[in-house]
Amino acid sequence: MARKPTRQYVCRACGAVHAKWVGQCEGCGEWNTLEEMPLEPLAASSVSSRAGGGRRVRLEELQGQVQPPPRVHSGIAELDRVLGGGFVPASVVLVGGDPGIGKSTLLLQAASRLAGQGERVLYISGEEAVDQIRLRAQRLGVGQAKLELAASINVADIIATLDSEPDVRAVVIDSIQTMWLETVESAPGTVSQVRACAFELIRAAKRRGFCLVLVGHVTKEGALAGPRVLEHMVDAVMYFEGDRGHQFRILRAAKNRYGATDEIGVFAMTDRGLEEVSNPSALFLAERRGNIAGSAVFAGLEGTRPVLLEVQALLSPKGGDGAPRRAVVGWDSGRLAMLLAVLETRCGLKLSGMDVYLNVAGGLKVAEPAADLAVAAALVSAATGVPTNSGEVYFGEVGLSGEIRQVAQADARLKEAAKLGFTQAVLPRRIASGNARPRQPEGLGLRELGHISDLISPEAEAD
Repeated sequence: MARKPTRQYVCRACGAVHAKWVGQCEGCGEWNTLEEMPLEPLAASSVSSRAGGGRRVRLEELQGQVQPPPRVHSGIAELDRVLGGGFVPASVVLVGGDPGIGKSTLLLQAASRLAGQGERVLYISGEEAVDQIRLRAQRLGVGQAKLELAASINVADIIATLDSEPDVRAVVIDSIQTMWLETVESAPGTVSQVRACAFELIRAAKRRGFCLVLVGHVTKEGALAGPRVLEHMVDAVMYFEGDRGHQFRILRAAKNRYGATDEIGVFAMTDRGLEEVSNPSALFLAERRGNIAGSAVFAGLEGTRPVLLEVQALLSPKGGDGAPRRAVVGWDSGRLAMLLAVLETRCGLKLSGMDVYLNVAGGLKVAEPAADLAVAAALVSAATGVPTNSGEVYFGEVGLSGEIRQVAQADARLKEAAKLGFTQAVLPRRIASGNARPRQPEGLGLRELGHISDLISPEAEAD
């Protein structure tokens, strides 16, 4: 009789299970992500359920009166914006980010402000001692908050403590990768431990009705470390982003069952911790210098918030015999290659023999296609040596034939540009007569472009 296997291999990137170790995961295609873990026996309850021992699930109609979930405001407006209005009781929030980016700082400040509002908040750390947390709280100026601390990695002890403590409103676990469950035969941080520990903590949060915030480590690619299933188990996933060379930090929602996704909160890192940035556009453009070739202002949209950013481009003759260099910071390198091909083919610009450097100033990462027109304007300005108008903003998507396509929420972009004192906006021309014309703010002219070649020899309507 063949012996039953006692081990299995689980991919820490996607959670796929393999019978034997292989170099590449068949589920997600990642290399060297399989980890060995013991094969758990099938529980007796599962066997009886398969045999017909389960109970009938109650079915309900879709129609019905539903009230919006109650919110607990954190006291930090930018954090509440990303959450969708504040913490929701019995919800689970996962916060990820690079080491040292400010995750623990943000959550300690938020927990202290919640405690200052009279809420009972627990901060449980598996990475720092209680005295270390106290010293950090004193540096941040929140050392007098009535926040309760603990240092533990044993999930069983943590849950027993939570079950015995009444009126707990929020719990912060820093971090989930350090938690350990003695019933799982593996070290902390492995796929099985992270999944089992998160499951037990989430069950406790749903049962007791408190908000649970989990801190997660990220891999070198920027994804949350551990099984991908962890992101499916929680109600909201937020990434804390930023460049060590800039003071700005961006809190971005990647998933939110109680609010909008792709919403961002902007913070500035100071010696007193993280400070909210209520007007990020003015801060991103504070060091902008006009009348310099290769610069254009992009009127972007992050979630529901319009944000103005400076796009910088630099062209230099290719050095050596190799391929020309394409260096991009804050934008998609593949989209830059496409835009360079369009400019060369449709506009006659000779860029194939040039090294191209593109930068989104301020450290923000831009993903929306509406940035195409601003990037094209910066590249044309750098190639011709003619600066763009310092009072202009740009937004629009560029197609492969060179046409400039409409983008969403033009009204919000124009309103933000007018508020910051810009005098003209360059945007896509209306192709269909039924397209509604965006509302033109007072003092802001509109210059409509139909083709990318209009950037070089303008033949556009201007109001």
